[in-house]
Parts: sequence; structure tokens; C-alpha cells
Amino acid sequence: MFLHPSFRYLALAILSSLLGCSTVTETGRRQLILLSVQQEQQLGFSSFETMKSSVPISQDKEQIALLKKVGERIAQVSGLPKAQWEFVLFDSPEANAFCLPGGKVGVFTGILPITQDEAGLATVIGHEVAHAVARHGAERVSEAMMLQLGGGVLQSGLESYGYDTKTQAAAATVYGMTTQLGRVLPHSRGQESEADYMGLLFMARAGYDPEAAIGFWQRFAAHNQSSGGAQTAWFLRTHPLDQKRIEQLRQWQAEAREQMPAPRP
Repeated sequence: MFLHPSFRYLALAILSSLLGCSTVTETGRRQLILLSVQQEQQLGFSSFETMKSSVPISQDKEQIALLKKVGERIAQVSGLPKAQWEFVLFDSPEANAFCLPGGKVGVFTGILPITQDEAGLATVIGHEVAHAVARHGAERVSEAMMLQLGGGVLQSGLESYGYDTKTQAAAATVYGMTTQLGRVLPHSRGQESEADYMGLLFMARAGYDPEAAIGFWQRFAAHNQSSGGAQTAWFLRTHPLDQKRIEQLRQWQAEAREQMPAPRP
């Protein structure tokens, strides 16, 4: 028995879904991951080396020491004991930070005026480490692979029914727009909220006041507004709306405080 190519694609998609399911430890959310941890880490290591060779690295000893201090405290409570942690301060005006698979953390000097203090920096690092712990990068890659597979099923089906290339191209465009607006962007916002939640728990476990996260994200929102970053329509955003983010952080405060270490006698 021979399956039509479109059904072979579909069977492969279903099989991949069954084999690639995992769970985010902190939230219990099920996710599709088609990359192994080793593959994911190799991509992270390679990307980090590229960053270090292409972006200037700060020589500010005081700021570097603070980054390592905060980073190591967050790393200890992240649940990634085997990660090869590395913390690098990049000399760039961009207000950004990241954590690549395998524990490779980069912070740009442009975000330090917004963090303001140690707890603000813990908010940023906790959030970025949460993305890595939840394997959001691998999840996005896996989702892109599945969406590409879906596009192949659509094209194969249209070909089998004799539709011309113009119709196939139009259908592919609609499919791309629909998946972007209906699946990819909302999913990205969900990942950001998940990283907010997990990052809040991480910073609290590391001994930082979780309320500092509210102040940081308010300052970050103000920075985005002043630089024109808040002009994007809500349905095109990959991050939660600022107001919703602050509301969620307030709702999670009590839970986060329960995870703070007991004060030393």
C-alpha cells in the first residue's frame, strides 16, 4: 500500500509530535521539541562564540563582577546543574540580554541603566535563563519545522488536485499569514509570560525581592515607548502587553515570596 505524499507528510508530523513531546518543569506545560539537548547546546555554543567574536566585550571590571555575581546566584537555582555557565557583558547600546542553550548568558551594557541595581539585573537574567530552562528556542525551531511540514502537505494536496502554481502560491501566502498571526505570535507571547513567571521564581529563590521585577518592567516599557518600540499593533506583538505583564507579575508576587530563602539568624 502506497500513501500519497501529503499523507506521508501528515504521518511524519504525527509521529514527530508523539516522539518530541516534553514538559516545562516549572509550569507543567507540554511542548513539542524535535531537537535533542545535545543539538540544542551545540547551536548555543556556536552562536555564543560568534557573538563574542563580532560584538565588543565590555572591560568594566565592576559591572562584569556584578553580572557574574548575579548570574551565578540565578544559575544555582535554575535547575540546570550540568550547564556550562558563562556570563559576558557586551559593550553595546542595545537594551537587551539573552541566555543561549547550555548556559551562555549575554547582557548588553545598554540595558544596565534600566536595571539600575542588582535586583533589576536579577530580573533580566532570571527571565533570560528561564527561556533556556524552558527550551523556548528549541521549541520555536521545532514549531517552524512542523509549520514547514504543514506547508508541504498543503502544496502536495493542491498539486494532487491539479491546482496551478498561481493558486498554490496564493494558498501558501494565506497559510503563512494565518499561522503567523494565529499560532506563532500568540505562542511567542505565551513563552514570554512563562519566562516572566519562571524568572520571578528564580530571582526569589536566589534571594532577590521579586517586587523589583515590577519596577524593572515598568522602566523597560517606558524605554520602549520613548524609543518608539510600543507602536506595534497588539496582534503583531511577540511580547505581552506592558499592562498585562505588570498585572501578571503582581499576581505572582505572593507565590514568588514563598520561594525566597529564609533569613539567616
